[in-house]
Amino acid sequence: MRELWKITATQAVELLKRREVTPLELIDVAEARIAATNPKINAFVTLCYERAREHAQRIMKEKTTDAPPHYLHGLPIGVKDGTDVAGVRCTSGSRIYADRVAPSSDVVVQRLEANGAIVIGKTNLPEFAAGGNTFNDVFGATRNPWDLRISASGSSGGSAAALASGQVWLATGGDFGGSIRTPSSFCSITGLRPSPGMVPRTAKQPFSPLSVEGPMARNVADTALMFDVEAGWHPLDPLSQVGPHPSFSAAAAQPKKPARVAFSADLGVARAVDREVRGVCRAAAEKLSRDGVTVEEAHPDLADAEKTFLTLRGSVFIARHGELLKKFRHLYKPEIISNTEFGLSLKPEEVVAAEIAQGELIRRTAKWFENYDALLCPVITCVPFDVNLRYPTTVDGVSFDGYMGYLILTYAITATACPVVSLPGGFTTTGLPIGLQLVGPPRSEARLLAMASYVESLLDVKPRTPIDPR
Repeated sequence: MRELWKITATQAVELLKRREVTPLELIDVAEARIAATNPKINAFVTLCYERAREHAQRIMKEKTTDAPPHYLHGLPIGVKDGTDVAGVRCTSGSRIYADRVAPSSDVVVQRLEANGAIVIGKTNLPEFAAGGNTFNDVFGATRNPWDLRISASGSSGGSAAALASGQVWLATGGDFGGSIRTPSSFCSITGLRPSPGMVPRTAKQPFSPLSVEGPMARNVADTALMFDVEAGWHPLDPLSQVGPHPSFSAAAAQPKKPARVAFSADLGVARAVDREVRGVCRAAAEKLSRDGVTVEEAHPDLADAEKTFLTLRGSVFIARHGELLKKFRHLYKPEIISNTEFGLSLKPEEVVAAEIAQGELIRRTAKWFENYDALLCPVITCVPFDVNLRYPTTVDGVSFDGYMGYLILTYAITATACPVVSLPGGFTTTGLPIGLQLVGPPRSEARLLAMASYVESLLDVKPRTPIDPR
């Protein structure tokens, strides 16, 4: 029992399904592992074991013979602290909501719990999920299990650190400018940013294709399993997809070698990319080439992706923070204030121009993918950095503007609305993880996960998670 934190989510669900282990026993395993590791990494910030055990008791009484193939049978999971779980504290990492208890559950939590997931607690995030380093004034910083001096990135840093250290088997994430992908990279786990609308959302924001929910896990198979649960239609989200989706778990179980892959170290837009990042990602591309994949140096035209994304992001910040900022400016961190004020300074014609530009970018990229099965590139321009650094301002001596500059490789892909998997790619000379983005054409999640399984198997990055924090 003590070693069950080491197994995969897929293995754990199979044990639950065969009743070789109970949901209550797995809650005990997770609780013990959290008690042993969380004081070091601060991944979980609110725990709800009593609620979890009550849910487990209900699941254990159910007849699951007619359960769907992706039913989780009582698997404990973590939920990011910006996502509501009924009756559980939800702070969004903000002093404004430090004592808030969610009256109801978010749509994605409803889907997960209805399909046999058991929420055991909330994972840390930056204030209002803004930023690539997970720290806030309510709970402090989350540390990277690979090196406790290092950031777990953000904004889903708590989920990534919890997975990497074996606290839970699955965890939720949200991705706007890279918030699933960069923590996955820094913690050597796997995360999927799906196409907009694949996972329904009902949070207060413009209905744009920028911000999405997605699964985070330790490998591709587990990521696909969670995505099977999360994906689907909901009447309150006009972007959600009507009709049944394919089995993503089945796709991930059949690794598919892509015929033709494009590789780019900088996507033509990053002003600097760390040499070790370039080296690890290029080595991965070369390994694909040696295995018979046609690999070409290429990327879609993303020249206007930065301006487009930052403009549209500014308008989202108005929706999320404009009114609150009038009352609680003194409780906001400076980066959110500056981004909201940037949004408020935009002219209507600038926002409309960005909307039009993104439409052109999406169509241009979709057309580009007619010649490639996938695009391979780094997740982030820099190696994992000091947890006490708010954000990197330079990479290889090149300065970036603002706290988003070093994240351009993820948010440029966000602007394309394409699905993307963050995969472990290798390690720096000091043993810190470096991740890869594997990007697919629009709405190609099943095929993308099959290709990701192939890449995962080919690279066979070791040592694998979970690990003991050190």
